[in-house]
Amino acid sequence: MTGTSTIARIRLRALLRRAGAAVVACLAIAPALAALDEPFTVRDMRVEGLQRISEGTVFNYLPINIGDEVDGVRVREAIRSLYEQSLFDDIEMRRDGNTLIIAVRERPSIESFQIEGNKDIKTEDLMGSLREVGLAKGRTFDRSVLDNVELFLRDQYYARGKYEVEIVTSVVERPNNTVQVKIDVNEGDRAKIRQINIIGNTAFSEKDIRGDFQLKTGNWLSWLRQDDRYSAEALDGDIETLTSYYMDRGYADFDVESAQVAISPNKKDIYITITVDEGDQYTVTDVKLVGEMVIPEIYLRSLILAQPGSIFNQGLLTQSTEYMSLRLGQEGYANAEIEPVWELDEETKEAEITFFVEPNNRVYVRRISFRGVSEVEDEVFRREMRQMEGAYLSNLLVDRSKVRLQRLPYVEAVEVSNEPVPGNPDLVDVNFDVQYRMPGQFSGGVGFSESQGILLNGSIVHTNFLGSGNRVALEVNTGRFQKLYSLSHTDPYRTIDGVRRTVSVNFRDITQFVRGSSDFSTQTLGASVDYGYPITEFQTLSFGVTYQRAELLSSTNSTQQSQDWVANNGNPFVTDIGGGGAFFGTEFNTYEALIGWTFDSRNRALFANRGTRQQLILSSTIPGSEVEFFNARYSLTKYVPLFGQWLVRWNAELGYGEAIGDTTALPPYKQYFGGGPQSIRGYREAWMGPRDSFGNPYGGNVLVASQLELILPLPQKWQSQARAAVFYDLGNVFNTGEVEFTDRLGAPVEYKPDFDELKASVGIGIQWLAPLGLFRFSYAFPLNAYDGNDRFFGDELERFQFSIGQAF
Repeated sequence: MTGTSTIARIRLRALLRRAGAAVVACLAIAPALAALDEPFTVRDMRVEGLQRISEGTVFNYLPINIGDEVDGVRVREAIRSLYEQSLFDDIEMRRDGNTLIIAVRERPSIESFQIEGNKDIKTEDLMGSLREVGLAKGRTFDRSVLDNVELFLRDQYYARGKYEVEIVTSVVERPNNTVQVKIDVNEGDRAKIRQINIIGNTAFSEKDIRGDFQLKTGNWLSWLRQDDRYSAEALDGDIETLTSYYMDRGYADFDVESAQVAISPNKKDIYITITVDEGDQYTVTDVKLVGEMVIPEIYLRSLILAQPGSIFNQGLLTQSTEYMSLRLGQEGYANAEIEPVWELDEETKEAEITFFVEPNNRVYVRRISFRGVSEVEDEVFRREMRQMEGAYLSNLLVDRSKVRLQRLPYVEAVEVSNEPVPGNPDLVDVNFDVQYRMPGQFSGGVGFSESQGILLNGSIVHTNFLGSGNRVALEVNTGRFQKLYSLSHTDPYRTIDGVRRTVSVNFRDITQFVRGSSDFSTQTLGASVDYGYPITEFQTLSFGVTYQRAELLSSTNSTQQSQDWVANNGNPFVTDIGGGGAFFGTEFNTYEALIGWTFDSRNRALFANRGTRQQLILSSTIPGSEVEFFNARYSLTKYVPLFGQWLVRWNAELGYGEAIGDTTALPPYKQYFGGGPQSIRGYREAWMGPRDSFGNPYGGNVLVASQLELILPLPQKWQSQARAAVFYDLGNVFNTGEVEFTDRLGAPVEYKPDFDELKASVGIGIQWLAPLGLFRFSYAFPLNAYDGNDRFFGDELERFQFSIGQAF
């Protein structure tokens, strides 16, 4: 009901009915007109019967003015003119001396208009269409339009296979010449397809031909798929599918002779019969390019998929046309026309293909505009552009510009359109319609506990600070045993060439360094700066330096691994606390240099559906550091589209660190941890790998983690806010021997890398983007968890896991 063709047909029928009504009205008042057959000069005019419409409106449409000489012909013309305005049900003209009297009966206005019972056709869509043809509250009521709407509603439901539809229209008269209009729809059940017959097929079986049809006969999944419900639109699509099936397999003269649809007497069953003429299979003997070659012909010819000697394939011809159009579009020929034409030799069963190429004029960009967003400075979007104003239009550069906008964390979706400049066929305006996303995450809280006293926490991450596109992150967390303050600022365009700069400072004071250990604290103060230099469209090199001041404190009640590290690294010290007790600590300064490489071709930063991201980061302490070590970390995220909205995502992470010089092992806070929603799901967060002397996770200097996900299709409106997947995770944390560990009995135990020790799990996971951050939910089934025994520690499991993490 929303199509313009439907509206036009309703209007046409209404116009014809109005014309008929006008003729009837004219015939009905013929006796009254007899008195006006004699010409006379109008000295005055008077309108009778008006209620809502003003006299001025009537005089405006009346083709007679005071002083005009009128007769029966002029009066008939005037009546027809007034009827055409659809304002009156009855019009009569009389003469009182030299005064022309216009007596009218106004059509009622619509006091209210309701539609009930419709499901297949949305009320808002229907209301919008009916408003255009005059059926809306406050409009003048025209019964003929309502009758036509009833007919077309039936047509629409018939096209959807609902032949039992009942449509009842009612008009209730109300005071003050108003009416209430109501349409009651009883849609009934959709007729089901009982049989689909294809007549004339010999080369292929009916089962193969109908494999990709939308319409199917009933099966055990039809209640869910609804694929046994008839619709004219789906039948048209299946006929196109049938035609493509044959023409993609060489049958270039294939033809659908007829498609007949029969309905059972009870209007519940549909029988479809399609009669075809298969024709013959043809072989391509020659492929030609004809037309103006604005780029070397060899480039276009390399994009032609159909080659001499191959079986005729219309799908390949269509793809070849699209490839050549895209190639010409890269050079600014956005209006290029390419048409494949084939000549068939019915005797030899050979086909000659000719591609007619008409590049037309090169198109240039006059202006680039960004619409739909006022929270971002124009410069922020414009610096992401690869298509420039004044340059020729390149579909490749426009598409790349769109992707770069989509990758901004505060952009949810981007649509691009080219608008021709009136009077200049060689100019276009490129418009980017941007949908803004919440630019950050905000959280805060106040609490109290007897052990930690008053607890204050809060964080803010804003990726579009003051509309500048800069990222600012602030986190505050305070309590008796844990204090955390951090601030960072990222300018993604520190220079005009896209050099990124990130500056951060942080302070941490935590009484527990590893989960579950006691009488051990770490205090660090750090600052860092790093720069990212783009070397290609997809690759960036980064360089940075980090300073950190650390103080680690343990006691005789700390784990043996913590005591050993504190006693042998940095600048150890001992603090006597009396009573035979003492604290053992160390303090040191480190300076780390960092170099990294990033490759990122994803189409968006969050919930991407194609592309790859790889990152390699190497860091090492430099001379002047009092503890020496290095770290190497590699991560990979790859998206592989399958079919439809089905998608595979593979995320892998490898990490390795090692002490240098006199340092015995990586500092405890530099160890790798595994397990949890962002690692190996189903295993307790951070509990994988080496255990300290208390049986708590200590971490390791080797990390292996892999997440393989099959991403499930979601409704379009949720795709930018949520994601669901089934997964297979694999990985673990190891130690190459830098730290000595023991089992439950105190005997030495090793956690060296071993393929057989990789832990696996399967399950389902859901991600949801909310104002507080990215919520992750997962339920996993560990596949090879170790239960442990009297000597060895077992794996800690956690099937259901939930976390809130940063999305930006």
